[in-house]
Amino acid sequence: WNNRNKESNGYWLQTSQVICSFAGDQEFDLPVNQRTDICTIMYTSGTTGDPKGVLISNASIICLIAGVDRLLNSVNERLEETDVYMSYLPLAHIFDRVVEELFMFHGASIGFWRGDVKLLVEDIGTLKPTILCAVPRVLDRIFSGLQAKISAGGFIKSTMFNLAYKFKQFRMMRGAKHNEAAAICDKVVFSKVKEGLGGNVRVILSGAAPLATHVEEYLRVVTCAHVLQGYGLTETCAGSFVSLPNQMSMIGTVGPPVPNIDARLESVPDMNYDALASTPRGEICIKGETLFSGYYRREDLTEEVLVDGWFHTGDIGEWQPDGSMKIIDRKKNIFKLSQGEYVAVENLENIYGVVSAIDSIWVYGNSFESFLVAVVNPNKEALESWAEGNGISGDFEALCENPKAKEYILGELSKTGKEKKLKGFEFIRAVHLDPVPFDMERDLITPTYKRKRPQLLKYYQVLFIQLLLTTSSA
Repeated sequence: WNNRNKESNGYWLQTSQVICSFAGDQEFDLPVNQRTDICTIMYTSGTTGDPKGVLISNASIICLIAGVDRLLNSVNERLEETDVYMSYLPLAHIFDRVVEELFMFHGASIGFWRGDVKLLVEDIGTLKPTILCAVPRVLDRIFSGLQAKISAGGFIKSTMFNLAYKFKQFRMMRGAKHNEAAAICDKVVFSKVKEGLGGNVRVILSGAAPLATHVEEYLRVVTCAHVLQGYGLTETCAGSFVSLPNQMSMIGTVGPPVPNIDARLESVPDMNYDALASTPRGEICIKGETLFSGYYRREDLTEEVLVDGWFHTGDIGEWQPDGSMKIIDRKKNIFKLSQGEYVAVENLENIYGVVSAIDSIWVYGNSFESFLVAVVNPNKEALESWAEGNGISGDFEALCENPKAKEYILGELSKTGKEKKLKGFEFIRAVHLDPVPFDMERDLITPTYKRKRPQLLKYYQVLFIQLLLTTSSA
């Protein structure tokens, strides 16, 4: 079904001539489908409540594929039959689903991982994909792994790597294309990084959650590939925005809208976001044929988010001067502290998430208290290195219980808060260090590593009561 027929309004998948053959001489024609027919009920991940069944039509998927295909062609990154995609995200996730269908559309190849995240980089090296779609958690691990190897390589190798990085970064920041910015550095230094990803990767697309700016910039320089960040939801059939190759000014953004949608911002007065201000900020709203047809058996929820054809995403964005979008907040994930101050918790987690001494953080507060607390997954190497330098003994689990370790992590968080000029009530007052990362086994995160807030609150509820009581009485 990957035959292509170019029409005035895009590319269409042709299925009418496909026949399914079974044992013996029996043959069955596939049913004739209309563009408006529902082809999938795909459930959301349930990060803020119960999962919702999203009704997706044939037209939505076709329109999305046509738009992404046109975008790739416009930046000279046309997909070919020789391209190879590494699939490791859940097959029931919209991000992986539409990318696979894009590859089928081009008759390209798809490889599937073994299912063990610890062996993912090894699988990538074996398959040698040309296109790699990843969630930030995986790219963070690649970044951390590279940093560790460089540090362990000795003074000469690390110095050479850092000099090559600074030179190439300097050239790219001034407009040079990544493959022209420092050809000698690519050949002598960064080719080893590329080989670690199989040697053929030319596009790395990050989605499903925000990618830290320093990780995105670093990987753009050292991977010898385009590292792009995209944004979309199950309700918009995945990709609605994607950053453009060789545009370093778009680092930290999700780029401009794809060609087949309309996008706008809507003011959110309660959060002081004005879509008509000199720096436009507001809720991201999307319109177009890629939109879902509604929530399965939940017309009430459908009417809440679909207003006059515009889908209200719940995400707060900021238009950039170059036409790209920066995700800065989440409309629903706000709460009020006892003094009446509103806290945009996802924004704080993104800010604190850049602290190198931690791997992950979940921030909590409520209307009965005037301060914030957090559960932190500390970075094992960073915490053990700090302990060694301060003469503190014990294994990783013991260190997480050590009051001095908690003070250290709290100090690192406060340092970042001051650098980012956070308000007093946005600083973390107490932390619990959990040596076990937030995981799917405890139902704390989704398969794409998004935090499940109701489940996190339920799991850590007793701990939070203790933290809040201890801190308020201090």
